[in-house]
Amino acid sequence: MDVHKEIHYRVGGAVRGHFPGRHRSTRGDSGFEFRGHAALIDAPDPRRLDLHASLRDPMGNWLVRVHSERQSIPVTMVADLSASMGFAGTHAKLQVMADFAESLAWSVWRNADSFGFIGCDTRVCEQFLQPQTRVRGVGGSIASALRSLQPGGTSAQGLLDAHGYLGRQRALVFLLSDFHLPMEFVAAVLDSLAAHEVVPVVLWDRLEFGLGPARGLAHVVDPERGQRRLVWWRPALRQRWLAVQRARREALVQLFRSRRLGPLFVEGGFDADAVTRYFHS
Repeated sequence: MDVHKEIHYRVGGAVRGHFPGRHRSTRGDSGFEFRGHAALIDAPDPRRLDLHASLRDPMGNWLVRVHSERQSIPVTMVADLSASMGFAGTHAKLQVMADFAESLAWSVWRNADSFGFIGCDTRVCEQFLQPQTRVRGVGGSIASALRSLQPGGTSAQGLLDAHGYLGRQRALVFLLSDFHLPMEFVAAVLDSLAAHEVVPVVLWDRLEFGLGPARGLAHVVDPERGQRRLVWWRPALRQRWLAVQRARREALVQLFRSRRLGPLFVEGGFDADAVTRYFHS
């Protein structure tokens, strides 16, 4: 993958950062985006004196034009690293996640934002915990570790603790998982991240739901529990499988929408342009 393939992301509202960046904010008084007027005594910069506004002021105050400065925002990936993420079909899920992390970290650096990564299985994984940083090449090391990972966690319970590793400043959070999790648990994770702007990224693969021949024996695997079953694939079971898949997708979409979130479904290899279209569509 071309590590220089950039994701052009954006946030929904004004940010309240502490460092210069590219996002609209409500802070500062010497930027380029007009925010309003303030009394000269409160914003003592006579170069921005607005004579017309001052003459119209009923209190006779000298008014200056106040312009917001562009600010940065923390961007964090919260990743499900449980056993089901080890699935490899047309594309390995962890490979897709690694490509995503590498491209996003590069894009965050280009935007003068900070990047963080929180990997979780049954707990928050210390080896996949990257505090917010502005180091240029951090995405490459995280991607390399993901590509060599053999996930074995029996659950994604650690996702519930991820919010404790985020700062107080509102962040842009990419929540990556296949979401093969109880709906009540997914709702609890989303609620724990409600203080931030969350982008749910659903990593699926078409072979994950591949139905194969119309009839015959099929191995069914539960990667979280390590259980295997041999079932007789028949037309009736095939229809039930398709119905469950459609219902699961619809249930996830409805859950996200109930929290005013739009999911990003990645059902193949990573495509930075598709992620950009998500933010600008």
